[in-house]
Amino acid sequence: MNKRAVAGTVLAVIVAGAIVFYAYQRFGGSGYSPRDEMLAQMPADANAVLHIDLDALRQSPFLAELYKWAPQSRADADYSQFMQSTGFNYESDLNRVSIALLKSGKDSVLFAVAEGRFDRKKISAYASQTGTRENRSGKEIFSVPLNGTTQRITFTFLRSDRIALTNGSNIEGRLSAPHEDADSKTWRERFRRLAGAPVFAVVRQDAAAGTALSAQTQRGLQSPQLSALIDQLQWITIAGKPEGDHLRVVVEGEGAADAPIRQLSDVLNGLLVLAQAGLSDQKMRQQLQPDVREAYLEMLKSADVSQIDRGETKSVRLMFDLTPKFLEAARTAMPVVPVTPQNKGLPNKGTIRN
Repeated sequence: MNKRAVAGTVLAVIVAGAIVFYAYQRFGGSGYSPRDEMLAQMPADANAVLHIDLDALRQSPFLAELYKWAPQSRADADYSQFMQSTGFNYESDLNRVSIALLKSGKDSVLFAVAEGRFDRKKISAYASQTGTRENRSGKEIFSVPLNGTTQRITFTFLRSDRIALTNGSNIEGRLSAPHEDADSKTWRERFRRLAGAPVFAVVRQDAAAGTALSAQTQRGLQSPQLSALIDQLQWITIAGKPEGDHLRVVVEGEGAADAPIRQLSDVLNGLLVLAQAGLSDQKMRQQLQPDVREAYLEMLKSADVSQIDRGETKSVRLMFDLTPKFLEAARTAMPVVPVTPQNKGLPNKGTIRN
């Protein structure tokens, strides 16, 4: 082999090696995943983002327990017709979905990216028959009406196994390339922290979550102090990770100031103490079946409150386990656990685990 042939061979090896190295860095070593792709398409102006990896959840025994617990409802005629016409059943064919919720005046706008086993030909034909199809900005856009309402769902195929959909009017405006602004990076940082959770929600606070929580809580369980502290948080994340037949739930509230985080930690610890004390009350023992009471106590005893200092932000984290025993107990009415009157202090942290 002459020198020119040898040089050509060496050059070809170098080029091939560079291509393999780039592919590894881009698609392997960099942590690239469908999850990251889908979350990168969530709008930075969202108020909340929910992500569910159904593929991961289906491998967990907890999902089977959850299905057994959830009320069983028969599919209505419209959905049965949809499944027959499109060949799509979300219970078996949906792999993962990311959903963003946005405020548009007084209305809420949903934008979602879903990945699964889609029969594009059937779905396109069904959408064309029941709605409209047009080409906009190089995309084939479908719009179908929601049964019994004036609202419409607009969707487009991003590829054969992925679609984007919204109840808003400008889907193509949501399909631009991911931004690299500070707001987008802030969302991605919180998504990164939740990388191990197949189901999670990230909520960007608008100083109303605590007030909304109080409005939805039974009067005997309301805590104005807790609501006021939640309203001071900038971010709230909720994540669930199956571990065997139970689900580890992690709730985190994040803010810039240290004092509200410390106060929130104390309040949560105090409420855990009060809840356990309420379940140990003689009257409550008489009202609850022993297995139901034991399930609630098991969940409360699994709970742990901690604080995290990330420098620019501070967080309080609440972790607890949901077990099949708790799901079964939750079929009955929740017990009324006494809360501390507003003019009394909560128990201090040292009284939690007696």
